[in-house]
This record gives sequence, structure tokens and C-alpha cells, in this order.
Amino acid sequence: MAAFREHLTFSCGLGAGYTATLVYGLGQEWSHSLVAGLLCGFAGMLPDLDSDSGKPAREIFGLVGTVIPLILLRRLYRAGFDPETTLLLAATAYLLIRFGVSRLFYRITVHRGMFHSLPAALIAAQIVFLAHDRPELLDRIVLAVGVFLGFLSHLILDEIYSVDIGGVVPKLKSSAGSALKLASQSMPATFATWTLLCLLTYAIGVQQGYVQPIHLEVPAVLKKATG
Repeated sequence: MAAFREHLTFSCGLGAGYTATLVYGLGQEWSHSLVAGLLCGFAGMLPDLDSDSGKPAREIFGLVGTVIPLILLRRLYRAGFDPETTLLLAATAYLLIRFGVSRLFYRITVHRGMFHSLPAALIAAQIVFLAHDRPELLDRIVLAVGVFLGFLSHLILDEIYSVDIGGVVPKLKSSAGSALKLASQSMPATFATWTLLCLLTYAIGVQQGYVQPIHLEVPAVLKKATG
């Protein structure tokens, strides 16, 4: 398994390459491309949120608690909140993630569980896509792809380090295949992960107008009883 520093170095290098590709290859705005590259480097640490060692996980949750409110600031402002209320909501989101979500996450996850999986990488990218309030679809895709690439780099590096090349013949370690997976041994965790992925995909489809929202009609019997 690759160490925390190796994951960070790898994802940050990938983020730098992604930024350069966006700016010089695709002609994207440099500031937005730089944010996408930084998110790529940051996302390379995300799978370690389920780490058994406390210090890296606490540091990452601190960064998550900072990054998500920053992404939400534009959306909160466009929603009509005044600057004071916007800052208050952002601070509340930080505290909720840092001290509330983190403790819940530790209780319900295991190391190398479904958070170390391809569906989890897609979930992280979709959350950023939905959270970033920018009218240009491409700008939101750029950030989401950056998060996906960073998350995926962590999984790939874990799989590379699961090959033992110390002997004459390379051998697979017991951790081989536990990162780039679609399901885990826990059926509830697998079901919950795929359910969340489907819900986020549906939310994006509705937001972009590709899918019609589901309207649940109240049966006529209940309407008469309540009314």
C-alpha cells in the first residue's frame, strides 16, 4: 500500500498535468483550470478518509470541511443570502463536516471498504458537480473530472503497490484488487454506495433537464381524508 505522502505527490503531479492540459491544450481559463488541478491533488487523499490511523484522516476531514464550504459559497450567494448569513452557513458546514460527519464516517466505514472503489470516485465527482454553482456546464465538468482523476490516482497507486516485486517472480499481496473494485464483501455497504451513486446521477439528470423529476401523487382516498 502506498504511503500518504506518495499518494499526495502522485495526485498533485497529476493535478499539475491536468491544469497544463486544460490551459495549453484546451484553452481553458487559467484560474478555473488551477482550481481543477488543486481539486485533483486534494482528491488524491480522499480515499484515506477511511484510514485506520487517526491523524491523516483528521487532517483530510479538516481539508474537506474547508473545501466544500468554499465550493458552496457561490451557490449560497446566488440563493439570495446576505454576506453575513453566507459566512455563517459556510462556518456551520465546516463544523458539521469536521466534527459531525467525520465521527459518523469513522463508525460506518472500514479501511479499504466501499470508499476505496470506483463508485466512490464517481460519487466524489458528482458531489462537486452538484455543489459548484456555475452556469457553464463545461466548467462544472472540468472540476468534477479533476476530482475523479485525483481519487482514481489513489486507487491505481494502491493497486500498483499491491504487487510484491521483491522476489524473483512478482507476487500479488493480499490487498490486491481491494481498491479498484465495484463491490465489497459487505452487501449493505455495496448497496448503500450504489444507491447513493444512482441518486446523485438522477439529481444531475434532473438538474440538467435530461430526466423528468418524479412527482408522487397523493391517492384520491387520502386527499378526501385530509380534505
